[in-house]
Amino acid sequence: MDLQWFSQKNTVTWLQRLCGNILKTGPIPKHVAFIMDGNRRFASKKSMENSQGHLKGVEKLAEVLEWCLYLGITEATVYAFSIDNFKRSKEEVDCLMELARARAKRLMEEKDELNKRGVCVRLIGNLSYLPQDIQNIIAEVVNLSKNNTRAFLNICLAYSSQDEISTAIKDVAEGVQMGLLKTSDVDQQLLQNCMYTNKSPNPDLLIRTSGEVRLSGFLAWQSSFSSLSFLKVLWPEFNIWHLYYAILSYQTTHNSRQVAVNYDNTECERIRMASDYKCAQEESHAEHDYLGENMGSVSAAKTHAYSLQRKRRVDAFLNYLYNKREAYIQALCPKML
Repeated sequence: MDLQWFSQKNTVTWLQRLCGNILKTGPIPKHVAFIMDGNRRFASKKSMENSQGHLKGVEKLAEVLEWCLYLGITEATVYAFSIDNFKRSKEEVDCLMELARARAKRLMEEKDELNKRGVCVRLIGNLSYLPQDIQNIIAEVVNLSKNNTRAFLNICLAYSSQDEISTAIKDVAEGVQMGLLKTSDVDQQLLQNCMYTNKSPNPDLLIRTSGEVRLSGFLAWQSSFSSLSFLKVLWPEFNIWHLYYAILSYQTTHNSRQVAVNYDNTECERIRMASDYKCAQEESHAEHDYLGENMGSVSAAKTHAYSLQRKRRVDAFLNYLYNKREAYIQALCPKML
């Protein structure tokens, strides 16, 4: 079976194209996340080995990515392998790792196609869980495609939200310990900027196949305001009409979700400003106590000055963190002789 990432076939019929054009008159999600569930159940249904079900799932992904590009969806995040999957039988884990290895190698073979299409590939997850050779190949693909900006393919491999959030908290704690951050700098926005997904906007639409109605540790933080579509179809049987249905559901709730997102952003900013005012007040209080003066009200200028200082600290810390992650990827890339 061909393991290519992008289908070379024209899989959109004239009727599907007509309906797609109608759909595109409404808001189209820019970022769609997929939980590709149901490969093993599909294999059982068809009396296949589990490995054949996973291969069918790989083939389906190539089609789905083509549909996304056709519709104008510029970012796709796929749940390829969770950390919890390592708990499966050794035989199945070995099979999945071999499939991941083959897929990673195919990405390298298709690097010219990736660059032609302007696709940036990102690895979302904890690479340390993966075999060394897979780490090296993926790091090379990530490095080779990092300057592409037309479309983005995020592959969640050895990923779980629990691991992602705990890693972000550890990184922030390190920043505080190193003196790059103050504890008062820690807020929702800082934690989000420390996630594996910091380069991506939150998904507009999250689709899970197989009929299961749960996230299973996938983008739990990022999907707070996403449109969620749980479809009773096994992933290898997913077709463009299922994608259209999910997008139509997204469109019907688009306005209400935008209101919720705007409210959340406003509330986060209000909380941040209140925190800056409090910190500026505490600093001013300490300064006046030292000088033996009475403290008046904290001026807007002092609060603004504190906000600027906080922003400089946060920016310096994030620059340190991103450079460390970039250096980690560079170190994994095969050295040119």
